[in-house]
Amino acid sequence: MIDLYAAGTSNGMRARIALEECGLKYKLHPVALDKGENKTVKFLTLNPNGQIPVIVDNEGPGGKPVTVSQSSAILIYAGEKSGKFIPKDPAARAAFWQALMSASTDMTPTLGSIFQIVRGKDPHGPSADLFKERWKQYLKVWDEKLGGQKYAAGKEVTLADFSLYAGYARCKGALPELCEGFPNVERWGNEMAARPATQRALKF
Repeated sequence: MIDLYAAGTSNGMRARIALEECGLKYKLHPVALDKGENKTVKFLTLNPNGQIPVIVDNEGPGGKPVTVSQSSAILIYAGEKSGKFIPKDPAARAAFWQALMSASTDMTPTLGSIFQIVRGKDPHGPSADLFKERWKQYLKVWDEKLGGQKYAAGKEVTLADFSLYAGYARCKGALPELCEGFPNVERWGNEMAARPATQRALKF
């Protein structure tokens, strides 16, 4: 059994989608970020940075417990543990790693910056616009890519799709106008949203 400590952010969604889609048994421990539950002594023993998500796999390598933080690390851990959603072909794997890193390191931090600015007490318009345009530029590239292939890394669903969808779904729910005008991304997003495991994962 895996213990998952998470909240309904894009990072938390990414980790939970991974566990659901990979078919790994887990127990969700919701972390109320607005109440500072991620800054308690107990949580800081799991992740000293006080950030969600975190998993504790009580049956890790060699049967020993292992703690993993960082949503993309959890994503890869789940894929390797289950043997799912990581391409076997070396060429396909190269495209997979590129797609995964783009979704995790380009999209998510940009979205986080947007939220941080627009939800601040004194939002700085030019800064918000800068990150919004960056987000839309990333989606433009993804839209072009998904116009020529079915999934984020090619012909098959991979962990990269789960990573990308977590950020996309979070943005579409909070700032839908930033996701408009990208028909291929929308087609892909609708397909991802129809997956039962992903639907379960988004119910925080």
